[in-house]
Parts: sequence; structure tokens; C-alpha cells
Amino acid sequence: MRKFNNKSNLAGPIIEKYRLKLNMSREDLACQLQLLGINMDRTTILRIEKSQVLLKDFELIAICKILKIDYKDLEDCI
Repeated sequence: MRKFNNKSNLAGPIIEKYRLKLNMSREDLACQLQLLGINMDRTTILRIEKSQVLLKDFELIAICKILKIDYKDLEDCI
């Protein structure tokens, strides 16, 4: 698996920050993703937030849409 700075994704901490800002649980986020047709559970979301899992582009776009993350905020990852 490819990694950057020993992380599988760089957006995880930003996702966690915005999720907490909206007072949303990982389970809530998983349910919202399932409504969009993306099968993900709270454990997978935890692993994404901890940068342990590779994040697919369509998953990132859906998460950004749900959490109201501006794509420009992702620039802080690099």
C-alpha cells in the first residue's frame, strides 16, 4: 500500500475536525454515506480519521459534501 509520511490518507484529521464541529457521531456519518450509496461503517470512519485507510476519491467527495468541507480546506493536508 502506498503511504505518504507513513499515512494512508492525509484528509483524516480534517474529516474528524469537521465531523466533531457538526457534533456528528461516526455512526451518523456512516448512515449519511449509506444514503448516498457508500457502504461504510463507523470503524472504517475511525480508521480513515486516524489515516490508517486509503480513501477513495468518491468517498472523499461524499464525506466533504456531508460535512460541508470546502475542497480548499484540504490543501492544508499537504
